[in-house]
Amino acid sequence: MKIVETYSHLNGLEYLLVHKPNLWKELKAVIESIDANACKTKISKEKTMQGKALFSPVAMNQKFKEFLGGRGWGESRVSYWVTKDARLIRKTIALPPAEQKLEIEATGEKPIFSYNQTDFVKDRVAIEVQFGKYSFVAYDLFVKHLAFYVGDQIDVGIEILPMKSMQSQMSSGVAYYEGELYNVVRNGRGVPAVPLVLLGIDV
Repeated sequence: MKIVETYSHLNGLEYLLVHKPNLWKELKAVIESIDANACKTKISKEKTMQGKALFSPVAMNQKFKEFLGGRGWGESRVSYWVTKDARLIRKTIALPPAEQKLEIEATGEKPIFSYNQTDFVKDRVAIEVQFGKYSFVAYDLFVKHLAFYVGDQIDVGIEILPMKSMQSQMSSGVAYYEGELYNVVRNGRGVPAVPLVLLGIDV
């Protein structure tokens, strides 16, 4: 695989190049070491692509897990407590989880435990490899990366997506770089409020 396009949101790429150049080089090396054609193992059952060999999201995710995991990238979680009162959430959102729970309970409201999980985090950088449906990418960009950033667990998030040329050789409904780039740009310069790097990859 290779990186075809890169988009820096809120100076995410610039941050990596200045503060985490080794992680950036490491990620590029991982992507370049993955043989995408070896992951063309899914036989389509869709009418328009009946019997055609497609890129398998499961196989490609497994390769990323194998190669990133081998370099010390691992799963991480950010836990927090929620409730039905918006004002109370605004008051507690910046507090540590234990204090959130106590603050919510002190008002008589019921605290509800929740968390966000990401597969690859290392040295305050999070990576999401996304070969899933469109809605999953929006969740990554506007919820997951933001939650880790607000929770002071990361300084930048990276979203890896197939280019349209690669996505066209996958099952229907998979998100692609050009479409998600449009969604980020459409929301304006400051949304989401977390430094990000969008990577478009291809064979």
